[in-house]
Amino acid sequence: SLGPMLVSGGECFNAVVNTCRNFVIKSKSGSMIKQAGVFLIQNDALVAMTPQEFVAEDDFQKLLSQYPDLLVGDQIDPEAPRRWILAKREQAISTGELNAAIWSIDHVFLDQDGIPTLVEIKRKSDNRLRREVVGQMLDYASNCTTYWTADTLQTGFEQTCKEAGRSPEEVLSEHLNGEQAPEHFWLAVQRNLHSRTLRLLFVAD
Repeated sequence: SLGPMLVSGGECFNAVVNTCRNFVIKSKSGSMIKQAGVFLIQNDALVAMTPQEFVAEDDFQKLLSQYPDLLVGDQIDPEAPRRWILAKREQAISTGELNAAIWSIDHVFLDQDGIPTLVEIKRKSDNRLRREVVGQMLDYASNCTTYWTADTLQTGFEQTCKEAGRSPEEVLSEHLNGEQAPEHFWLAVQRNLHSRTLRLLFVAD
């Protein structure tokens, strides 16, 4: 299941931190038991889906790229569920030193309000998840709001669409659902970057 873990406001940006975890319940003995919570009707039989770990982190990244709705938008904002488009996988982040891009974020999504949403995927076995990775994400956020522009993300989005064999105009039109013009959307992206308004998500298996 995917649910909010922490909402944190910083001096330079607004952050929402989520995590994706296996669903667990307690048995009568008090031990924790993993439950799939998902069933498949197959040949008139109800088959419980068994949770399995991803072989590689890249498999998880590809799955999220293909199915952004895995970031459950109504858990972030029940009144106005978030919708997502993928701007770029492995979007480079500069530190400003000789214009060098020494970092990259796993995914950058944009919601319908043009809020850049940075997503880092980590294995639950990664013991850095609680400290080092959080600090790393804050560094990413600080630098991307300094060195990214709406053009940076628009170029990444267009490249992503090209690689998927889709028209950027078509993908963006579906995302906006007639609520605003594309040029207004990219202006909103620029305003959010300028005001250092971001959403940060951690997703773990």
